Amino acid sequence: MSTINLVLHVWRQTGSDDKGSFETYQAKDVSEHSSFLEMLDQVNETLVADGTMPIAFDHDCREGICGSCGMVINGTPHGPQKATTTCQLHMRQFKDGDEVWIEPWRANAFPVVRDLVVDRGSFDRIIGAGGFVTARTGSAQDANALPIAKGIADQAMDAAACIGCGACVAACPNASAMLFTAAKAGHLNLLPQGQPEKESRTRNMVAQMEAEGFGHCTNHYECMDACPKGIDVEFIAKLNRDFVAATVTARAPLNTRAK
Repeated sequence: MSTINLVLHVWRQTGSDDKGSFETYQAKDVSEHSSFLEMLDQVNETLVADGTMPIAFDHDCREGICGSCGMVINGTPHGPQKATTTCQLHMRQFKDGDEVWIEPWRANAFPVVRDLVVDRGSFDRIIGAGGFVTARTGSAQDANALPIAKGIADQAMDAAACIGCGACVAACPNASAMLFTAAKAGHLNLLPQGQPEKESRTRNMVAQMEAEGFGHCTNHYECMDACPKGIDVEFIAKLNRDFVAATVTARAPLNTRAK
């Protein structure tokens, strides 16, 4: 089994009020088949044995579907491998002797909790503002009970693939959450179950996004490049169109609105 040795420069910060700084650690005899998080586990075991506070980082499923494992690795959210979460990044992507810089998501709306852990409660509040349907669903229906055109179903599924990790925010020079918000609003806005709240959902989620302090989208496309699920920026364009329509409708007199 091949092993590598790395020099890690890890961001350490005790809380949002702490200034924080990079600390250097040695990662020795790391299996190239280990995941990045398993490598950090190994380093933490050494730190604990030496009486040093272990590196705090987020993780849950370690299967690339929960969105918890966000960190910036050598300047790239989730690391060098495209369409891959940090937990699915394997150490064979690195060479023996490499220096690896590890830091948290950088955004005012993602305050640092400790080290590599940030508070992404702002995403939860955006979802709470409109990421739901009020239609009674009852028990599961037959798959074809409600006809949906395949193109629409495919597009909705593409948007629903968003795991809410925040890589789009970390990659954007403006720390914009447009790709996340567009995906979460878009997959519901496309489906018939989401039509009753489409306009209010769009207005409320965009308003909450702005209230959280995220920056504006200026079409750098870094969000799409960093997204581990490949969410396309076409959903941002759709959100913009939906938002304009929802805003116009909200301002129109009641007796002139389409029925």
